[in-house]
This record gives sequence, structure tokens and C-alpha cells, in this order.
Amino acid sequence: MEIVIISIVAFLVAILTFFSGFGLGTILTPVFMLFFPVELAVALTGVVHFFNNIYKLGLVGKNANKEVLIRFGIPAVIAALLGSWILINITDTQPLFSYTAFGSQLEVFPVKFLISILLIIFATMDLIPYFNKLQFGKSKLPIGGALSGFFGGLSGNQGALRSAFLIKAGLSKEAFIGTAVVVSTFVDFTRLSMYATGFLRSGLIDNLSLVFFATLSGIAGSYFGNILLKKVTLRFLQVTVAILLIIVSLALGAGII
Repeated sequence: MEIVIISIVAFLVAILTFFSGFGLGTILTPVFMLFFPVELAVALTGVVHFFNNIYKLGLVGKNANKEVLIRFGIPAVIAALLGSWILINITDTQPLFSYTAFGSQLEVFPVKFLISILLIIFATMDLIPYFNKLQFGKSKLPIGGALSGFFGGLSGNQGALRSAFLIKAGLSKEAFIGTAVVVSTFVDFTRLSMYATGFLRSGLIDNLSLVFFATLSGIAGSYFGNILLKKVTLRFLQVTVAILLIIVSLALGAGII
């Protein structure tokens, strides 16, 4: 039953996240956690996310803007190494606060709370007409790359910050998606390499069939997303990213994901 549910979710979310540049790992992890321990859920999601990115790299990687890729991607990969190292070596982080909701004890950690605040700021800028034409200069791209890569390595939530910066980088819709996919693939490879030992311990090898079907479903979703790309506008992408940023930020700030 878990294979069917997770595969359906992976397919549907992959279509949506093809446009936004983030969300597959954010949404898929809690679904995996319904059936598996937290550590194994993170490992399974990471592998599905990585191979889905590899497929998307073949679809749209050629559309990446090389200058933005260098200015944004290199700092992202370097910062992801640092964030991953901190995550591996600091395991006793205490919750910022906790509360009970719907019969469950929810904990909010400092890193995720900080990310949620940053995401709300970026999302608000996308939705307010005054900021519609605002673009981040090239000098700001390394900062955006470092922030998204660091928090990606530290918490796994790299995509939202990456999209928040790239959507304001003056790129076409094709270049935005292509650049986001290339950066995401390299950051994923970096952080998964750092997590590799923990993945083997968590029992990943025992669930290869689930990984296979979830990955195949995610790839199918990305295939359909690529077909639909021709029918959407850049403004549609901006609004989609902004709405998803708000949803993700509220969920992070509330300790739900």
C-alpha cells in the first residue's frame, strides 16, 4: 500500500514542482514518514529527489544560464558542504519552542524557523505589485547561492530559497527552470555524498523496490511538467513560486515539516 500512495504523491508533486523548482523533497518526506522512521524517510526522499533531478537535467539542463550558474551554483555547492558537515556533527540541537496541536506534539527548530521567515519575505515581494519588476543584481547571486546551499545541506530545504532568488534574476521561464535544476542536482549530489554513511545505516538497501517505483513516478511527473511548460507564462511561475513559498514557510515555522 505504501508503494501505491507514495508513487501517486511523487507523480503529482513532480508535476507541480517542475515549475516551482522546489517542493518534491519538502512534500514527499512527510509522506514517507507516515510509513517509515524519520532517518529512513529522509534517506528515501533524498534518493528519489536526486534521480528525479538527473532526469530533469537531461530535459531542461541545456537551458541553464551559464553566468548565473557560475555565480549562484558554485557558492551553493561550497555552502552545502558546510551545512551538511554541521548537520552530521551537531545532532543535539534543541527546539526553539514546542506545542500541542491535533493531539500531536510539534517542535519548531531554530534553523527551520529562520528559513520560514526568509521565505515569507521573498514570497511577499513576489505577490506585491510594487516588487514585480524588482530583480536581484548579479552581485547578489553569490549571496543567494550560499544561503540556499547552506540551508539545503543543514536542513534539506534548499529549493525554496534557491527559487526565491532565481525568480528575481531576470531569467526567462526556460532559463529559470534549467538553472534551478542544474544547481539543485549539484547541491543534492554534494549533500547526499555527505549523508551516504547514514543512509546505509538507515536501511535504504532494504527498500530499493519502493525507491524504484517512487523515482519512476517522479520522472513521469516531470515528463508531463515539461510538456505543460510551453503553456505557462513567467508570471504564472512567479505566482506559483510565491504561493508555494508561503505554504512551505508556514509549515516550517509551525514545525509541521
